[in-house]
Amino acid sequence: MSTRGVLISGAGISGPALAYWLRRAGYAVTVVERTDALRAGGYPIDIRGSAVEVVRRMGILPRLREAHTGTRRYTFLDTDGATVASLGGAAGHGGGEDGDLEVRRGDLAESLYALVRDDVEFRFDDAIDVLDQSGGAGVDVTFRSGARRTYDLVVGADGMHSQTREGLFGPEERFRRDLGYSFAVFTVPNTSRLSRELVMWNSPGRAAALYALGEDDPPHAFLTFHQTFHRPDPPHDALRDPDAFRDPDACREVFARVFADAGGEVPRLLDAMRHADDLFCDTAAQIRMPRWSSGRVALVGDAAHAPSFLTGQGSSLALAGAYVLAHALAGHREHPAALAAYERGLRGFVTANQALVDDGGARLFPTTPAALERRDAVLRGLDAMPSMTTHPAHTALTLPPPPGGR
Repeated sequence: MSTRGVLISGAGISGPALAYWLRRAGYAVTVVERTDALRAGGYPIDIRGSAVEVVRRMGILPRLREAHTGTRRYTFLDTDGATVASLGGAAGHGGGEDGDLEVRRGDLAESLYALVRDDVEFRFDDAIDVLDQSGGAGVDVTFRSGARRTYDLVVGADGMHSQTREGLFGPEERFRRDLGYSFAVFTVPNTSRLSRELVMWNSPGRAAALYALGEDDPPHAFLTFHQTFHRPDPPHDALRDPDAFRDPDACREVFARVFADAGGEVPRLLDAMRHADDLFCDTAAQIRMPRWSSGRVALVGDAAHAPSFLTGQGSSLALAGAYVLAHALAGHREHPAALAAYERGLRGFVTANQALVDDGGARLFPTTPAALERRDAVLRGLDAMPSMTTHPAHTALTLPPPPGGR
């Protein structure tokens, strides 16, 4: 490719990861991000299996090991707030050089940004407005700011609700597989002084949780309900439309109604939700596409294959996908061959990890009384939470050599 290089839309996880590997391979890279800065802090995410090797090859594994949060205690409560089970964290989670990681999303994003900020052009507070491939020799890009440039390749790394994907392939609903859950996440004051633990309240089809990283960090509250279970109430059914979540007040109203009769700590969480300025609501869904590129525009991370929070594999797929895409581009002179190699190299790994939702991925959120009782019976028989690090899907990708050499 020529020195016009690659434009990446999105400065989350997959965008900066891809930028790092492409710079190593000699590409000129620009990253455009619609927000005015990186998102700091954030909820905990997991880096598992093949993705651990990716961050090791990037040289940031030691820093992420230091940032590892490692949940030590999981407490499950019944409908009335009584304890069903209190379990220790899985032994060895995050331990050792090869152990999986749990870190704040912001810690991972900042680590990736630090790798590339001096070698990659970042255009914050801007976005792609128009993509034009009609010239045949590149992609003519008009930015929201009015600037115009031409790139050899454009990559959409702009998340599950990707504007790049919509402009290239059409509306999201063509590719979205709805998994039946709606969720809300926000921070709350740490009045109980929780540290490195999760407390979850359940009733059939509903769950509320507090996820605390440390005493000095505000815990993340998490509310979720299954849409089919609550279908008789029209406002709940309306949340099947992802656009409903663009209105925080509408989101607050629906979740307050769904959890109005909940016990335990849930009323306190609902009160905190009313005042939260970091409320994020969405539906649990996957993006499943027959192909991840068209011409000189490709997709990576959640934009291409969001697996949903029910798999816990979103960040790992983003890191692995960026690596495989960069390797394919570095190894092929022509973009059609490179993008075909990218899909061949990653498709099986994505399919295996998306299938985790059908392999017990939602087992923590049973939708019927019988299923909830079965889950609770299992929890009562355990001393520690089962490790989430051993599923074969997590290590199903054998990484090729690093793009640009070691």
